[in-house]
Amino acid sequence: MSSHNEMFDSSGKVARVMNMARFDGKVILISGGARGQGAAEARQLVKEGAQVVIGDVLEEQGRMLVRELGDAATFVLHDVTSPVDWDRAVHAAEERGGLHGLVNNAGIFQPKTLMETDLALWERHLRVNQTGCFLGMKTAVPALERAGGGAIVNISSTAGLHGSAPTFAYSATKWAIRGMTKSAALDLASKNIRVNSVHPGPIDTDMLNVRTPEQNSARSAQVPLKRQGTVDEVAQLVLFLLSGESAYITGAEIAIDGGVSA
Repeated sequence: MSSHNEMFDSSGKVARVMNMARFDGKVILISGGARGQGAAEARQLVKEGAQVVIGDVLEEQGRMLVRELGDAATFVLHDVTSPVDWDRAVHAAEERGGLHGLVNNAGIFQPKTLMETDLALWERHLRVNQTGCFLGMKTAVPALERAGGGAIVNISSTAGLHGSAPTFAYSATKWAIRGMTKSAALDLASKNIRVNSVHPGPIDTDMLNVRTPEQNSARSAQVPLKRQGTVDEVAQLVLFLLSGESAYITGAEIAIDGGVSA
């Protein structure tokens, strides 16, 4: 007797999938995909049958990841502040058979208080974290429409759910992504494109290398679950929001933070 799984397709109907991975035939574009959470998402998507386009300014690390993942992955040198680079990344996805999902994962984290934040640091956070997310959504939508719809996952932060004094510019952009996600979800629902935001808390990733081990340990001690999360745990949530299993979820903000935001 053949095994099967049941999942909801994009129309909300139950689809019976015979011996198939969740993302067979799907192409997903990940910005900032060369390391950390983005790389974990790429690895898990490929295991689930997807084709992935990995965009990043970290060319050496991105190409190493593609060599690891094989024919299912493509690397594109991708500055998220550049409309031209976004066009190239989306085109690379369509060359693989269409664009079915976008993860706006690229971001910077340079913690400073309000009075420590100069205009250059403020504008750099806005360009990468906020404008990059805007350009990604805007560029991806026509391709997602051509594929019949799809899903966008914007990576925000728990700093986009509550105040965070030492991360003024970063927090501002992550709050912005939260609002952009909800507005886009309403705007794009009629196009069969879902948009959700993920809000990681303390995650064991390269981005937090700006903090000392002592600072990271102190922060972990304040987490109700008493540890940092892993990039693979974040990736599992992202995959769920990209998949047909979340077909009735759009405009949502989901914290993955060990209980910090509770």
